[in-house]
Amino acid sequence: MKKYYEILEVNPKASIEVIEKAYKVLVKKYHPDAYEGEGKIYAEQRLRDINEAYKILSDEFLREQYDGELRKEIIEERIFKDNKKKSNKQNHHIFYEKKKENSDITKKKEKSNIGTYKGLLEVTNEVFKNRPKIKLKDLKKEDYIAICLTVVTMIIILVVMWFIPFTNGFIRSMLPFLK
Repeated sequence: MKKYYEILEVNPKASIEVIEKAYKVLVKKYHPDAYEGEGKIYAEQRLRDINEAYKILSDEFLREQYDGELRKEIIEERIFKDNKKKSNKQNHHIFYEKKKENSDITKKKEKSNIGTYKGLLEVTNEVFKNRPKIKLKDLKKEDYIAICLTVVTMIIILVVMWFIPFTNGFIRSMLPFLK
């Protein structure tokens, strides 16, 4: 896993403003036009890494995911070090292979699903997997009012859309009982 905080030369607890400022400074420093020959190739690669790091760390959702993966990696490294001290070479080898398999699987998964509908579904499933189930008896007065307002708003929108010729045909096609 790439160390985006190290690439941008910022603290993991840095604010968005600090990250943005560091990004701007590094982009100026490593702009390929300022270099020639081998230095230009290095600057282009460095600039790609800086842009990738900024893309991840400037987006709140992506940064949160990255921080979670970083924490997992740190925990795995600690476990790895503890096991190395406590166990023999065989256990060390098994743990290393398992860690390598897991990282290969996640890399393939990340590469294959980023920007696809399947990737969106996986992210949605992860977000809503552990949410609590809400029962009707647990709803409060405010919840019922919000539900009623939502229904009334949707009905008003449908009525307004009914009087627009293009959307009238669309509504009729979606609701076959109106034909």
